[in-house]
Amino acid sequence: MKIGLRVLLGYFLIVALAALLVGRVFLEQVKPGVRQAMEGTLIDTANTLAELATDDLLAGRIADGAFARRVRAVQQRHVGAEVWGLAKDRSGFRVTVTDARGIVVFDSEGRDLGRDNARWNDVYRTLRGQYGARSTRDDPADEASTVMHVAAPIHAPDGRIAGVLTVAKPNRAMAPFITRSQQIVMRWGLVLMGSALLVGLAAAWWLSRQLGALRAYADAVTAGERATPPAAAGEFGDLGRALHEMRTRLEGKQYVEQYVHALTHELKSPLAAIRGAAELLEAPLPEADRARFVASIAAQGERMAQMVDKLLALAAVEHRQAIEACERVDLYALAGEVAAQCDAGDIRITVNGSASVVEGDAFLLRQAIANLVENAVSFSPAGGKVEVDVSRDQGMCVVRVIDSGPGVPDYALPRVFERFYSLPRPQGGSRSSGLGLPFVSQVAELHRGSVTLANFPPRGAIATLSLPQA
Repeated sequence: MKIGLRVLLGYFLIVALAALLVGRVFLEQVKPGVRQAMEGTLIDTANTLAELATDDLLAGRIADGAFARRVRAVQQRHVGAEVWGLAKDRSGFRVTVTDARGIVVFDSEGRDLGRDNARWNDVYRTLRGQYGARSTRDDPADEASTVMHVAAPIHAPDGRIAGVLTVAKPNRAMAPFITRSQQIVMRWGLVLMGSALLVGLAAAWWLSRQLGALRAYADAVTAGERATPPAAAGEFGDLGRALHEMRTRLEGKQYVEQYVHALTHELKSPLAAIRGAAELLEAPLPEADRARFVASIAAQGERMAQMVDKLLALAAVEHRQAIEACERVDLYALAGEVAAQCDAGDIRITVNGSASVVEGDAFLLRQAIANLVENAVSFSPAGGKVEVDVSRDQGMCVVRVIDSGPGVPDYALPRVFERFYSLPRPQGGSRSSGLGLPFVSQVAELHRGSVTLANFPPRGAIATLSLPQA
């Protein structure tokens, strides 16, 4: 399982558990909270009505006096109110009055007149000077039919309790408010879960993206490609820079080791030739032989000088990870300049094509094209022809250099871009440094392009340099 998915699952699990616990607490507290608020209201209502009913109860006209008429009028009153989006048309409470013995002497609904309520908890406790309240089902089989009863004492002038007034209200009347509150809690709980999921996805995506960029950079380094550390802030940026610094130091050490080994190997042949010629020059020699050995020493020295120069140029290109200053370069014009400056002897160089502009380093591109042209000239026979063709093809600018030599042996084609690998020239002479084509390959890669070398029968070989069009 990927680390981003692990972070997402862990984060979402924590948020989900927290939301579940908080949601259950809210849902479980909604119903008792509403009923507690309703009980407080019923206490105030019962005590207020108890004071209003005192005179009629003591005068014996509680069943048909002014109090009874007003209460029945309240039952008939059209309220027409809207409470938090819920309509309320009628008064929802019931009023009963019992005498000092607990016998019902008034019932706003007329159902329980004459019934003995002395053993009901609201009446029983109130007659004894305590707080009386109860919650009883109207239908024993229906749990939702509970009715809350809250009682208040009716006091005689001498302080005794002359009766009990009970206000009853069905809990079902508060059910819509409870349901609505629970739905709101559930809705916002789902919103919280959804928001947590989105935040978790964003965090997991960001983490995976940063780690993916670092992994891609590490894979590119492993493959030997040019790569820059991913631009990131914070710890990921520090890690990327640390990896880049480590790569630079390790590559520098390996680079020096490889080049010292390769250069040592390549210098053995010219040094041996120079040493042999020098030993022979110490003895008396005919003037012709002396001149030949001196020319050999000079040629081998020139070869070593060229090898060092090209090696330094190749090292400078290989060390660069990107082009510092890009400029617009016309490859067609550049090829024309190279052809005009090339010392080709009796080999004819032609340049065909049209303007093809790329963005890059003009100096490196000139050196790359010059290496291709010089390589083609060196493999072309006397009186031969080298053709340079510059064109545009599917967003790429292509430089093709075609010589008229013998072509490249099949065994050598896979190795022509290796450092220090070279082939004998058709017209004789020493081999080249074997650094020209590797230099072109590095320049092409630095410019996000490519270079290939293939046979082009019947004329010879064709080198193709492709670079992105500006």
